[in-house]
Amino acid sequence: MYWVVLVASGVLEAVWATALAASNGFRRPWPVVVFAVSTTLSVVGLAWAMRGIPVGTAYAVWVGIGAVLTVLVAVVRGQEKLDVAKAALLVVLIGCVAGLKVVS
Repeated sequence: MYWVVLVASGVLEAVWATALAASNGFRRPWPVVVFAVSTTLSVVGLAWAMRGIPVGTAYAVWVGIGAVLTVLVAVVRGQEKLDVAKAALLVVLIGCVAGLKVVS
């Protein structure tokens, strides 16, 4: 269950990062609300997952999931371009996150 919550918290990290960008410096209220709620839930989930997963592993997985999904959301929304090098590095990052699960 710790891993399920950790993955969900990583997804929420991508949500809050995207909402933060959409808030235009905290000037748009709805993205600010989404940012505040998703940040809180993401960090609470991370903290809970750390009860059963070592801190270094949990944090690396949380950041890795959030980073990859944030980039993918930006690509889908047309805010960022995905070239071969960036795609390859994201695949490596996903592999590292999966590897941490395997060795834990």
